[in-house]
Amino acid sequence: MRKQDRADAIAGILEGLFPEVPIPLQHDDAYTLLVAVLLSAQCTDERVNQVTPHLWTLARDPETMASQSVETILEIIRPCGLGPAKSKAIHELSVILCDRYDGKVPQDMEALESLPGVGHKTASVVMSQAFGVPAFPVDTHIHRLAWRWKLSSGKNVVQTEKDLKAVFPRESWNKLHLQIIFFGRKYCPARGHDPYVCPICSQYGRRELFLEFDRQQKKKGHQKG
Repeated sequence: MRKQDRADAIAGILEGLFPEVPIPLQHDDAYTLLVAVLLSAQCTDERVNQVTPHLWTLARDPETMASQSVETILEIIRPCGLGPAKSKAIHELSVILCDRYDGKVPQDMEALESLPGVGHKTASVVMSQAFGVPAFPVDTHIHRLAWRWKLSSGKNVVQTEKDLKAVFPRESWNKLHLQIIFFGRKYCPARGHDPYVCPICSQYGRRELFLEFDRQQKKKGHQKG
């Protein structure tokens, strides 16, 4: 099967399973989304959503956040992990937004990526979810699924983003990004994944997935015996 045909079929499955996809991170505007995405690095969305209400009580705009100390921010966001680096980045980017952008988050990929703690993936999420600009943010989870579904070589996230953009229509990128995330959480996790029952892998998964699953099952059988 051609990669394009496989991509079209996969998009159909995702649309059938997840016709509506809410943005996982709770936020009110581009700034609170930017901070929430920054906090989500190596942290679950659930944990971020537990922490951010406390952070928004302290400050929910760049001006107020810039007036806080890094230590005060750290005390609130510590449960998200990587606290020292994240608190410093939140404070510094807030100062920059006030000094250079009149307290507003710039609707520009290059400008976003120049902010402390903001990489390409975070900038892509803000561009797509806050401003509605087509983007295809690729994290480790989407990177893994794109490899499993033979949509990308899996060499790195940069190549994966390029490969996914090539097979899916530009106008579908923002929604597909979220659909793949929700699908991965429910049907295609990193661990304990059964490719035989996965709605997509069972039809379009790499042969290596089934071989590894069979090997693990055989190993478990020997251990029980």
